[in-house]
Amino acid sequence: MKKKILLVSYYWPPAGGPGVQRWLKFTKYLPAFGYEPHVYIPENPSYPIIDQSLAEEVNPDVKIIKYPIWEPYQIAERLTKRNKDFKSGQFETSKKQGFLSNLSLYIRGNFFIPDARKFWIRPSIKFLENYLKENKIDILITTGPPHSMHLIGLGLKRKDPKLQWIADFRDPWTQISYYSQLKLTSSSDLKHKKLEKEVMQNADLILSTSYTDKENFKELGAKKVVCITNGFDSEINSENTQTTKFTLAYVGMLETLRNPHNLWKVLEELIKQRSDFRNDFQLKFVGKVSDSIMDDLNKSSLQKNIINKGYLSHTKSILEMNDSNILLITSFNEEKSKGIIPGKLFEYLASGKTILSIGTKEADVERIITKTETGKHFSYEDTDDLKSFILSEFEKWKNNNIPHFSSRNINEFHRKELTGKLAKVIENVCLETGITE
Repeated sequence: MKKKILLVSYYWPPAGGPGVQRWLKFTKYLPAFGYEPHVYIPENPSYPIIDQSLAEEVNPDVKIIKYPIWEPYQIAERLTKRNKDFKSGQFETSKKQGFLSNLSLYIRGNFFIPDARKFWIRPSIKFLENYLKENKIDILITTGPPHSMHLIGLGLKRKDPKLQWIADFRDPWTQISYYSQLKLTSSSDLKHKKLEKEVMQNADLILSTSYTDKENFKELGAKKVVCITNGFDSEINSENTQTTKFTLAYVGMLETLRNPHNLWKVLEELIKQRSDFRNDFQLKFVGKVSDSIMDDLNKSSLQKNIINKGYLSHTKSILEMNDSNILLITSFNEEKSKGIIPGKLFEYLASGKTILSIGTKEADVERIITKTETGKHFSYEDTDDLKSFILSEFEKWKNNNIPHFSSRNINEFHRKELTGKLAKVIENVCLETGITE
């Protein structure tokens, strides 16, 4: 008899973006490991990105439960369009923002704690309290952000202390890089940290997506933490074809706080210094890019070498990765970002292409790239070494010597392997708490 798990998540197909795929893929494979997934999601969510192709990947064995939600984003988006960007995870600095943008950010950070989905917490606890009993759920799992999902878990745990609860943090809460930019009052800051600590201390297990976050969560008081990274599924590219242009691609969302100024500087120098590079180079964006970044690039000497595809479905994005030579990934330029491992890194790995990473030194992304020998990581201060790296890759491309990294180095990051690890973790929680078949 299969054990039943109930996942509480805000994001679910047809929502697009990286926040959907972690549990879409886990629930795809969990039935093969002896688990029956139930997924609780909003009936009327306000998703910033829609990707219908992901809806086709939902495992038919998953039981979907929907409950209405009220969230204030429609009102907020009338105040300023930047609230739509913030909702989709695109955080911009406030230097270039007007009064309304700064005001809305202040309201968002101080009046909606932990986030604007807080109004779903109480009705969800009331609804799920009965659902858990009626359906004899063995394990409750909450995944955030939004971290309101974890407060649903906390509320249910308080009502039934014997309930086994796993809190999955796809991103940190108060330790996320832009937390300090949220214009929080001291009392709001304390409230965020108090709620975060209560989740850490009451959940039977905390899941992290990075090695650094695992250690940080322990320091916050988590009883037990296991790191299960994100991964790739069926995106492996077995082809090794020559591209018509030497293409450096960024796939995903790129906001101002992760803008690799040193890279643009190096590319501009190469375009000015070498006519062959200028004629053959292409900088490709697939996804939402900050207006401020695009404005600056369009005023630079890179303008004629840029192709901006905009947001594409997950399937089409994979094709664009495969039709590139170097795949760019960036992180926030501060120590707190060491533990951020963007989900697209693993799809980059599966592409077999060279990965160029820019972020803080000794970051978790660097650890994975070094381990798999799939590219190179640079800091935001690097220029000379970065320039040499790009030139080296360009020369390989010119000579039709196209690197293609073997999938055997990355097998541990396949979604099925990761789900097997998750199944063992769930089983251990069940054993520790006396749950048996």
